[in-house]
Amino acid sequence: MTLHLHDTATRTTAPFTPVREGAVSLYVCGPTTQGAPHLGHLRTFLAFDVLVRWLERSGYAVTHIRNVTDIDDKILVKSAEADADWWEWSLRFEREFQDVLDRIGNRRPSYEPRATGHVPEMIELMELLIERGHAYADGNGSVYFDVASHPTYGSLTRQSLEDMQDAGEEMEPGKRDRRDFALWKAAKPTEPETASWATPFGRGRPGWHLECSAMSRKYLGETFDIHAGGLDLRFPHHENEQAQSHAAGFGFARSWMHSGMVTVDGLKMGKSLDNFVTAEQAMSEHPEPAVRLALVGGHYRATVEYNARAMREAETVWERFSATAHRAAELLGDHPLTAADADLAPLALQEEFTAAMDDDLAVPEALAVIHREQAALNTALAARPATDVQIAEIAEALGRLRAMLDVLGLDPLGVQWGGRTGADGAEHAALDALIVAQLEARAAARAEKDWARADALRDALTAAGIRIEDGQDGARWTLETRD
Repeated sequence: MTLHLHDTATRTTAPFTPVREGAVSLYVCGPTTQGAPHLGHLRTFLAFDVLVRWLERSGYAVTHIRNVTDIDDKILVKSAEADADWWEWSLRFEREFQDVLDRIGNRRPSYEPRATGHVPEMIELMELLIERGHAYADGNGSVYFDVASHPTYGSLTRQSLEDMQDAGEEMEPGKRDRRDFALWKAAKPTEPETASWATPFGRGRPGWHLECSAMSRKYLGETFDIHAGGLDLRFPHHENEQAQSHAAGFGFARSWMHSGMVTVDGLKMGKSLDNFVTAEQAMSEHPEPAVRLALVGGHYRATVEYNARAMREAETVWERFSATAHRAAELLGDHPLTAADADLAPLALQEEFTAAMDDDLAVPEALAVIHREQAALNTALAARPATDVQIAEIAEALGRLRAMLDVLGLDPLGVQWGGRTGADGAEHAALDALIVAQLEARAAARAEKDWARADALRDALTAAGIRIEDGQDGARWTLETRD
């Protein structure tokens, strides 16, 4: 089976054929840096992180663009309320987004352009749209897109212009039709002068929709493979992006992918409902890999439910994956497949796993394959392997398990989640010697039925962030995944 992806525009799932053989051009709508990242942001960016990982695992060279909207109405309002420069406010949260995404294992995009760095490209696009009769300047610094001028406006979300008419909405001065949208917003006397740029139409700043069309064209060309983002962006943002790009004569995105929403305790997340969860809050209350698992474990187009039960389940599953991988690694010692930086790309994946991922990234079915592989590896480890053949089979099974989990960004032995490279192997060996000595002392205390001393030794290790698991072959230890 070849890779099949669902196109939101056509509402069909079809074989993926890139514009350029062997390469994929992907544009993902990035953050508007008005405030701290929340679960909805993580849901979107992790969904398409898995897409990038699978495309690369399938042999494609991926150019991944994720923009930063570093100026808009809300940024100006919130920075003013905080008595901060708008650019300082924006940079603060841009860095917070990057820190959070790094911590949860989200790969950085190929390029991450800011809106404020692409004003010349936006001016060029506006001039082209005006020349083609699809946009107009109001004479006061603003430029609007004329939606009635483009016959396919509304095609992405399957709406007609009549459906979009809202007679109760007051029309902005300078607009010819209340449905027209701003490409460029005139500078306001109440806003900082640094928040505006000179253009042939007057001083002002970018409209939200214009920036993505300008930047996707610059970095990916006039026609590219996939435009992705959260489901809430379909209208008006993505509809407007597509309209202005097509009106300019660009092919724009050949297909659209949208990730589902996040609900908290069954309700749409929102500050007014007192169920708003920031990324920092989620990752301080739960192990980061468990948060990642909870958000990528469902199908990317489905709604993800975040609650205490879901997180307990995610933590349990992650602990099982981690425990199995570490048990196998301890048995194999310095085997190449136990290294954090092991090359997993050449390893063959289970056919059922590949089929699931090729079916529009069916992660739930892919996870079922991973669970079966983990169970089989546990069985092999419990059999106390002794022969070279048995050890080799366990190494192969560990490689398969790691390779599949790596596609989801959840390799327990990888660098992201505390695996060891050759550089820190000596440190681990020293730590292992100290802990094993404590475990041997604990085993001796238990043999003598000195339960108080045994418990004290275990408690001391737990307090130091070391998890102890007792098994048939004695106790084993792992580092806690929490910070």
